Amino acid sequence: MGFSGFPDEALIFYEGLVADNSKSYWAANKGLYDSAVKAPMLALMDELAPEFGTPHLFRPNRDVRFAKDKSPYKTHQGAYVQVGVDGIGYYVQLDAEGLYVAGGWWAGGDQIVRYRDALDDDVAGGRLECAIAELPPELTVGGDRLKTRPRGTPEGHPRLELLRHKSLHAGRRFEPELWLNTPEVLDRVRVTWRSLTPLVDWLRIHLS
Repeated sequence: MGFSGFPDEALIFYEGLVADNSKSYWAANKGLYDSAVKAPMLALMDELAPEFGTPHLFRPNRDVRFAKDKSPYKTHQGAYVQVGVDGIGYYVQLDAEGLYVAGGWWAGGDQIVRYRDALDDDVAGGRLECAIAELPPELTVGGDRLKTRPRGTPEGHPRLELLRHKSLHAGRRFEPELWLNTPEVLDRVRVTWRSLTPLVDWLRIHLS
């Protein structure tokens, strides 16, 4: 079945989960989650897969083994398309506040070394600067950042602000409006992901 939008019940489900993040709430409303959240998200990702790649739907359960917050469920439903290595790709999320659409690099580890090496190269680093500069103004660039410059980096490095990043992504939030109940969601996600492709491609090439 094709994607037709997210029903109002999807946001109502998450409003309730924010107020009562418990196994009893989940058990009583799992049918609503399956029909109003999971099924439409799977349909949306199926529509996007031919252009962007095989999607992955994140589990609703939280890993609370080492967390101070023992709430058992995530208060959003995320879906992800990996491009190249793990941690690089396209992301979409539904929650009580609407839709969030993003793309970029979320992982760290030894990818940080490759990221900084690429930024030290004037050609590769310049291409990343261009990819970011050409993003639509409604997209916000974010990611984990060092408060100081990386060790060994000169203070006058031309891409110092980018070098501070330990992850790099951009995205935008769409507030709940009537179009969220319609297939227009597909167009908005597709257009946003396409605008993020130069950034995602740069990360894929240089961090893989």
